[in-house]
Amino acid sequence: MANTSSAKKATRKIERRTEVNKARRSRMRTFVRSVEDAIASGDKTTALAALRAAEPEIMRAAQKGIVAKNAASRKVSRLSQRVAKLG
Repeated sequence: MANTSSAKKATRKIERRTEVNKARRSRMRTFVRSVEDAIASGDKTTALAALRAAEPEIMRAAQKGIVAKNAASRKVSRLSQRVAKLG
């Protein structure tokens, strides 16, 4: 348990930050899922549109520290490859 007032404040800040990060992570995963669903359906135009929407969301998550920069790049790259294989 936090003893000092500064430690208590830090705990409050961490809780707020955690909520924001959870929301951002969830939002990123939703966009990724939409691309994967479009790929599974086999429709290249839908998949391409979903990828275009998901890419900035993934990179924003990397910028905010939700995922590592290289992990975000790898995710975008692999999704792009899968979309390119369609059609």
